[in-house]
Amino acid sequence: MAGTSGPGTGGRGLSRWLFAPWTLAIIWPLVIVTTVFWGLTATLLATVSQRLAHHCGTAWAWLLARASLVRVVVTGRELAPAGQSFVILTNHQGAYDILALYGYLRRQFRWVMKAELRRIPFLGWACQAIGHIFVDRGNSRAAVASLDAAGAKLQDGVAVLIFPEGTRSVDGRLLPFKKGGFVMARQLGLPILPVSISGSAQVLPPRCLFPRPGTIRVALHPPVDPMAFDDLSALMAAVRETIAAGIRDPGPDPSPEPHQVPHQVPPD
Repeated sequence: MAGTSGPGTGGRGLSRWLFAPWTLAIIWPLVIVTTVFWGLTATLLATVSQRLAHHCGTAWAWLLARASLVRVVVTGRELAPAGQSFVILTNHQGAYDILALYGYLRRQFRWVMKAELRRIPFLGWACQAIGHIFVDRGNSRAAVASLDAAGAKLQDGVAVLIFPEGTRSVDGRLLPFKKGGFVMARQLGLPILPVSISGSAQVLPPRCLFPRPGTIRVALHPPVDPMAFDDLSALMAAVRETIAAGIRDPGPDPSPEPHQVPHQVPPD
């Protein structure tokens, strides 16, 4: 599984330090400038259309990924038609997951994110204006209320995106899943779209401030009908197995094949 070989060690660690001058001179200043510019732009555009404002986040993420010399490969987009709303569930390897998903997924979605991010200037303001969903993880009642309110946002093909692990993995290993996203999918009657991310832990490991060039792979899998499972734990296990099977060890390209699971919703 990606990350188990110790990202950021050996030759990878050397390449990270060789890339450090570019990070200090280009990437960090660009993070500040683009976050301020696109954050303000998104906040203004959201007064007209949240859908339009969402594209500011796409531009922000795409620019930062390109500046970091990070290549993002997405497979399986045809499994998630734009007119269908989904509950998107994906693993969380590192900070560059955000750039890969926002910059390259090519669909409208609203993120479920921790409430602390709301306080970040420009970034938090833009996320709130666009309609992303803030959850107070220290208050279970408030968290449930936030997820319940999210249902109203999921119309006309807008999806909701959740990291079911609840936090990023420190070593690339898949953590246990929390049930919130699965309960939401069953309550709203929406298909679950499993997504596997590979490679972001090698680009920027936890507690590291210096990314290195690399490839992040995002694999979309066939949607899963949450109502086809009588038992919530069986649904969680099936989706987790699908996501785990799609996580690739770092290495050369062959594109991942979407992993098949039973009880699929036809793409149309």
